[in-house]
Amino acid sequence: MKVLFAGGGTGGHLYPAVAMAGELGKLVPGIGISFAGTAGGIESTEVPRLGFQLHLIPVRGLKRGRSLTDIIANISVLIDFFLAVSRAVALIGHESPDVVVGTGGFVSAPLLLAAQLLGKKTLIQEQNAFPGVTTKLLSTLASEVHLSFEEARAFIVKKKGLFVSGNPARFFEHKDSSAARRAFGLYEERPTLLVFGGSRGARSINNAVLQRLNDITVSANLVWQTGALDFERIQKQVAPSPHVWVGPYIEDMGSAYSAADLVLCRAGASTIAELTNLGKPSVLVPYPYATGDHQRYNARALVSNGAAIMIDDDILSEQRSVHTILELLRDPEKLKNMGVASRKLAYPEAARQLALRIIGLGKKH
Repeated sequence: MKVLFAGGGTGGHLYPAVAMAGELGKLVPGIGISFAGTAGGIESTEVPRLGFQLHLIPVRGLKRGRSLTDIIANISVLIDFFLAVSRAVALIGHESPDVVVGTGGFVSAPLLLAAQLLGKKTLIQEQNAFPGVTTKLLSTLASEVHLSFEEARAFIVKKKGLFVSGNPARFFEHKDSSAARRAFGLYEERPTLLVFGGSRGARSINNAVLQRLNDITVSANLVWQTGALDFERIQKQVAPSPHVWVGPYIEDMGSAYSAADLVLCRAGASTIAELTNLGKPSVLVPYPYATGDHQRYNARALVSNGAAIMIDDDILSEQRSVHTILELLRDPEKLKNMGVASRKLAYPEAARQLALRIIGLGKKH
């Protein structure tokens, strides 16, 4: 059996594919797995590092503006897209996969379209509550479409072969909270706020936390991943304290999650999957420039189920926002209820279940 994954550009699109590929390797010894991606995406280094074959397909995304410059640029993009489809047809003809799996990113559209034109089985895995353009357009011809949020169903026209299977996420072993806080050099008995914005950080979140640092640390511990771009600037302004751990990147996220009573973060799909799998209450700050404002849709899915609260990026540094966060940290019962609600939204077996669906499609080939 052979499976070709098409997706990447960002870790949010790549790592669900990697998780499914890992499960397929366990379930079907000797299975042939390869990836298609672009030279500029995270997949260009990560896929070879993980030991998978990577096929590069040059493709670009459309400009979303309406200026004459954007329109002219998009003509070139469309020409490149059709060239990418022809290359994808050649690749699929050469590789002869039983199933082509699309997980998003620029490269997934030409690969999925080529596979559908060639009559191949295709599976789309959509991470966000507001599906991307590729998912909405190509889902009508896909063999199966798998969503991460129940709320995304409303945006998909085709209902046959449509499933809510969750988003494959990293696994973290739960650790004793007191021991986890000690690992970060923090006072064990204080409520603890975990803050992160991804490996590169989130500047608006960092600036808000820095501005309100004294308010937070009067009564709570802080575990703060700043990202590499802001770390040096922030480190110079944060005095050593038994109530603050600050670093550019957290290597042991399992301990960080275990130490935390509440998480302040963006609302990316992978982050949401981690939060729900662990049953963590959260304060979500959607990235305001995300395509289609999809992080806001992700956040609303948790908020509407009582698992999180949402604060807009532009008001995070205001006193009322900090007050809301600190009030939550001082309310163990509320945090417990939010955690229970969060776990109810979890799909901890997402990678395995998706792998089984891929195998099922392959057998129908």
